[in-house]
Amino acid sequence: MKMFKKNQIIIYVIALMLVTAGYLNYTSSNNLDTSYQTSATEEEMLEMSNIGDAQLVSSNDVVSNNATNNTNNSTINNKSNNVSNNTANEKSLADNNTVSTNSKTSNSDDYFTTSKLERDTMYSQMIATYEKVLNNANSLETQRQSASEEVTKINNIKNRIMICENLFKTKGFNDSVIFVNGDSISVIIGSKELSKEQIAQIQNIVSREMNAQIENIHISNK
Repeated sequence: MKMFKKNQIIIYVIALMLVTAGYLNYTSSNNLDTSYQTSATEEEMLEMSNIGDAQLVSSNDVVSNNATNNTNNSTINNKSNNVSNNTANEKSLADNNTVSTNSKTSNSDDYFTTSKLERDTMYSQMIATYEKVLNNANSLETQRQSASEEVTKINNIKNRIMICENLFKTKGFNDSVIFVNGDSISVIIGSKELSKEQIAQIQNIVSREMNAQIENIHISNK
């Protein structure tokens, strides 16, 4: 009987040891899983932290690149604007110079056109005055004869002037005007300068067509 109780106690002790060992094994296993999970979580957090840092650096690079691109684009735009402004200014200056040149040319043309118009108007008024004398029944015969001679003289001068000015054009002088005052004849040529040869050509034309002396022919350029 005592032997049976002793064996029973030993069995209980062994069972208790097994239960304790199983419990300890189970607890150790859970601790290892918890430790592993904790380590894994820390590593994931570190990786996430690193990823965040990488994104931050990338964002800064993008901002820096955008700023550089904006600066470059601004510089290119400024240069382009400067070139456009310079081109526009040059064009404006060229237009102004063209207008100025055209204005000078226009003024020169206007001078010769106006001068011829005023000269022809004067001759027309003189002829009209002499014709009144011719048509007036109260005019003396001598007055009529004198008036007729003056009309013929004026018409001859007008025709000779026209011939001279047309001949000037054949020599390259497109702009010219002739004024006659008695025996004195003034010739104005549209040219910056006249050579001695050109002056001689003009004198020969005027002298031949208008029966004028060389010393009475006065030539100038405009």
